[in-house]
Amino acid sequence: MPKVTHEQINDRAQRLLKILIDRYIRDGQPVGSRTLSKDSDLDLSPATIRNVMADLEEMGLVFSPHTSAGRIPTVRGYRVFVDSLLQVKQLSNDEESQLRRMFKNDARGFDSQRLFEKASHLLSEVTHLTSVIMLPRRQTKALRHVEFLSLSKQRVLAILVINEHEVQNRIIHTSRPYSAAELESAANYLNAAFAGKDINRVRQDLVGEMRKARQDLDNLMETAIEMADKTFSNQEEDKPDFVVAGQTHLMDIAELSTNIDKLRHLFTAFNQKCDILHLLDQAINAQGIQIFIGEESGYDVFDDCSVITSPYKVDGSVIGVLGVIGPTRMAYERVIPIVDLTAKLLSSALK
Repeated sequence: MPKVTHEQINDRAQRLLKILIDRYIRDGQPVGSRTLSKDSDLDLSPATIRNVMADLEEMGLVFSPHTSAGRIPTVRGYRVFVDSLLQVKQLSNDEESQLRRMFKNDARGFDSQRLFEKASHLLSEVTHLTSVIMLPRRQTKALRHVEFLSLSKQRVLAILVINEHEVQNRIIHTSRPYSAAELESAANYLNAAFAGKDINRVRQDLVGEMRKARQDLDNLMETAIEMADKTFSNQEEDKPDFVVAGQTHLMDIAELSTNIDKLRHLFTAFNQKCDILHLLDQAINAQGIQIFIGEESGYDVFDDCSVITSPYKVDGSVIGVLGVIGPTRMAYERVIPIVDLTAKLLSSALK
């Protein structure tokens, strides 16, 4: 179904759609024609409103749960609402001052890791949603030089020179003994092919080269592949990629609280990281506030959720992204400015 824009909806239908979504977000119950008639101040009969609702339903913006005569918004309806009908509220001076004060008090004296954890807890506490902060990408470690020295039959010392002056020694266990000549040839090959590249990409790039030259794979390449596989494994893969707080708020989502399987899948997603990191990667490459509603995220696990993100920066450069995960039925007008301000406060604290 093609995307619907607010220009395709007449003013009366836009007004009723906004009232319906506002009411549904507030009460969590399907909204009927009589309620819309009372709330709209449009002097429309329930019959006229039912006709408008039928048009909105045909456009895929609302639907009727089988147990109710009222209607609730679809993901497409929420998208029109967020893009065109939503009036984002500015935080009051008191709210903004309180958030700044809480952040300043929590952030004082912490290293960056603790700062991210505190920011995540604060964002969750203020919004009553699950918060997540993608940690800054690690600094690139460029390979300058590598040498291999045989220690025993199946133990090799790998000596790495990284960036300008950092030297690392790694003992690796090999599948077979290698001669000094084989190790020297493998090191020469790796230095010629990969000097200057990120050490955590060497293994990946070497596998790509291997696939291209699979038929010509010789002893040198076999040696180089094993040495690279053991030497350039990602030494930082156990470090956290993001911090999360308030996961128990997911259990307050009505759409999830009665569906244990969906809750389990969400908690699994936090543990396995992959889906969340891919989603945050999309957000970090975009400008400003990003809102993913339901299946827009592209990941089944978030079908009943909305994700609101904002990048944070150091010296004007985006280094990470933070956000909240909650129900599609969330108070967007309140949550959006809180996420935006928290990103700005984190950026300032990291200077």
